Amino acid sequence: MKHWWPQTEAIIATLLAYHLTADSHHAERFQTIHDWSRKHLVEPEHGEWYGDLYCDGIPVLKLKSSHWKGPYHLPRRLWVAVQILQEARG
Repeated sequence: MKHWWPQTEAIIATLLAYHLTADSHHAERFQTIHDWSRKHLVEPEHGEWYGDLYCDGIPVLKLKSSHWKGPYHLPRRLWVAVQILQEARG
């Protein structure tokens, strides 16, 4: 099973690893995780991420919120990614 929040943290981690090392392996991992997340986690009509998916990318439930899913990981992913990319630009 794939959960939404580890995917957000993996996106940040691989982007940061690439930024710090310039190792293309990290850039490739970032792109793979990012693309998979966009393809499977993002609900196409409204944009919010599903909470849990089976490993084949099918949502466990169509629910996108619960008492455990708060507005932390997704906004944090965006904010940290912007910070990393701005620093990379100089």
